[in-house]
Amino acid sequence: MNAKSCFGPDRREFLRFGSVAMAATGLGGLSAHTLKAGSGTPKTSNDPAVIFLWLPGGPPHQDTFDMKPDAPAEYRGDFKPISTKVPGMQICEHLPKMAGVADKFSIIRSVAHTFADHGGGHKKFLTGRNPVSPVGFINDFPMAGSMAAKLLPSVGRGVPNYVCGVDGGRQGIDTFSFGSAYLGPSTHPFMVVGDPANKDFEMKNLSPLKGTEDRLTDRLGLLQRFDNRIHDTTGTSQGIDTARATAMDLLTHDRARGAFDLTKETDATRDQYGRHRYGQRCLLARRLVESGVQWVTMVLENSTPPGQEMIKDGTYNWDSHAVNCNIFTDTKYKLGFLDQAVTALIADLYARGLDRKVLLVLTGEFGRSPKIEYNNGRPGRDHWPQAQSIIVSGGGLTMGQTIGSTTSRAETPKDRPLTPNDLWATTFRHLNIDYRNAAFPDSTGRPMSMLESGEPIKELG
Repeated sequence: MNAKSCFGPDRREFLRFGSVAMAATGLGGLSAHTLKAGSGTPKTSNDPAVIFLWLPGGPPHQDTFDMKPDAPAEYRGDFKPISTKVPGMQICEHLPKMAGVADKFSIIRSVAHTFADHGGGHKKFLTGRNPVSPVGFINDFPMAGSMAAKLLPSVGRGVPNYVCGVDGGRQGIDTFSFGSAYLGPSTHPFMVVGDPANKDFEMKNLSPLKGTEDRLTDRLGLLQRFDNRIHDTTGTSQGIDTARATAMDLLTHDRARGAFDLTKETDATRDQYGRHRYGQRCLLARRLVESGVQWVTMVLENSTPPGQEMIKDGTYNWDSHAVNCNIFTDTKYKLGFLDQAVTALIADLYARGLDRKVLLVLTGEFGRSPKIEYNNGRPGRDHWPQAQSIIVSGGGLTMGQTIGSTTSRAETPKDRPLTPNDLWATTFRHLNIDYRNAAFPDSTGRPMSMLESGEPIKELG
């Protein structure tokens, strides 16, 4: 973080004791807060939590969790369905591990919306509202994670309440429409940047510089007195205050350092999840919710393991146009990593008794077009918001079922049509958030409800 000269000498001196921790919040500037270094104990880690696995680009529903083996060849694709542990439930043959834990997840096959561009699709899905523009990734309304973070306790846990894991260079808040709009930067996620499968991966500077620990409280008191003389008229002080409080929470508790440290896991556990970014991000997500983080987003794009090159006919994320990749080559490759990582996470959550505490959600912004397209003989599928498949697991909900269905060619919902808002209503209910009665003032002061519509999905319980 770049300390501005207007902060003055005392502020610059403070930055010596926690500059990187402050920067890790993704927020600029500092302001007063009331947390005393080392005071109190972290809050319980038994609060409900969400792990949100985001597959940007849009995974093909008919090649993963909504197979159509009886459709014409130009619709059904190259993959075959296999049976799962749940009678009557079938998924793609390249997800054999997930098939073995199908009793521990449910498939929602009938979510749809109308925004086919990646930008519009991200914004619509993640905020639950129609964006002003159907393109671009800057939110007009807050992402669901930010809305939850606004209402969840953020200080006193020793860990942030909202964490996001992304590849290097993908941490911009607008890369995936994770922006908080009128809620401000105080509800942005704490970004974990890089490939956690790399041997040199670590979260640095989650503790004060050596020799400064005893001086930290004095510096905070000095800053408190300094900031009390400043009258804020910009409306940004709340976000700045939260930035400092979060950073100091990290610096004065040991919980965060342990939560982010994957080396504390056994080699067998790390191998079970897979020594690739999908696997290690899922493992990190489990560690974080165990430590008290209530919303963890992990972005699963490029699946290439450390030290390897991306496969021929592959693409970075799940945007499997024929111009980008051979959809069947690319999807088969990615599904191998996804199958291992998600299966390990689901099994681990249940084995550790976290299946009631943690709701796991796996989705992209939309599905893919039913009919296969070609580019120079290479197959692909286009964007398709009219249907998609979503996986949910845990949360104390009813698992081992499929909810809704699509037409014979996976084109549109056939029964039980749902929207992203129904998913968010289910998620907020799990977090004990009264989303029906919660509203936030927008930039003009007008109260904006968390969701314009949506009901918890009744089949899930």
